[in-house]
Amino acid sequence: MRREVPLIITSIAGLVFAISFFIPLLGDAQNRFSDWVSIVQSFAVWLGLLNLTKVSLEKITRKREGWQYAILTVVSLVIMLAIGMFDGFSGLAQDPPVSYREPGTNFDWMFRYVYTPLTSTMFAMLAFFVASASYRAFRARNFEATLLLVAGFFVMGGRVPLFDLLIRWFTDYPLFNQFADWIMTYPNTAGQRAIMIGIALGIMSSSLRIILGIERSHVGGQ
Repeated sequence: MRREVPLIITSIAGLVFAISFFIPLLGDAQNRFSDWVSIVQSFAVWLGLLNLTKVSLEKITRKREGWQYAILTVVSLVIMLAIGMFDGFSGLAQDPPVSYREPGTNFDWMFRYVYTPLTSTMFAMLAFFVASASYRAFRARNFEATLLLVAGFFVMGGRVPLFDLLIRWFTDYPLFNQFADWIMTYPNTAGQRAIMIGIALGIMSSSLRIILGIERSHVGGQ
C-alpha cells in the first residue's frame, strides 16, 4: 500500500487536472486540488531546507571538499530565515498587517542589495563560459556549424551599431540590423516552435505514463 496509495492519488489528481480543461463542471475540484498542491509544496520547501542544512552540516563536520562554502550557505540560510520571520511577525502585529516582502522591510533590503547583486555577479561570470562555449560551437567543421557561425555573426553584428556604421561607406541601408531581425523573426522562431512542440509532446507522454502508473520513479519504483 505504500506505493499503491500514492499512485492512486497521482492518477486521480492528474485526471482531474486534464479533464477539467474539457469539462467546466470540474473547475471546483481543480481549485481544491490546486490548494492541496500549494500545501504540499510548502512542506516540500521545508523538507528541502532541512535536507540542505543536513548535507551542509555533514560536509562541515567531515571537512569535505568545499566545506567553507557550506558554512557560508548555512549562515546565509539562517540570516535570511531569521530576518524573514522577524519581519513577518512584526508585520502581522501592525494595523493593517504588512507583508515581509513590502518595500522598506529588512527582508526587502537583503533581497535588493545582497541577493540581487550576487545573482547579477553570477550571470556576469556565466557570460565568459557562454563566450567560450560559443567559440567552440562556432568552429566551421561542417555545414551545420558553418551555418551557425554565419547566423551568429549576422545576429551579433545586427545587435550593435558598429557593423552598420562600417558599411555606411557603401550603403545607408542597415544590412546587419535587418538581416538579424529576419533571422530572429523567421528561422529562430520556427526552430523555437519546433522545440516547444517536441517538449509538449514529451510532457504529454510523461504525464500519461505517470497517470496510468507506468512511470513509478516518484514513489521509489524502477
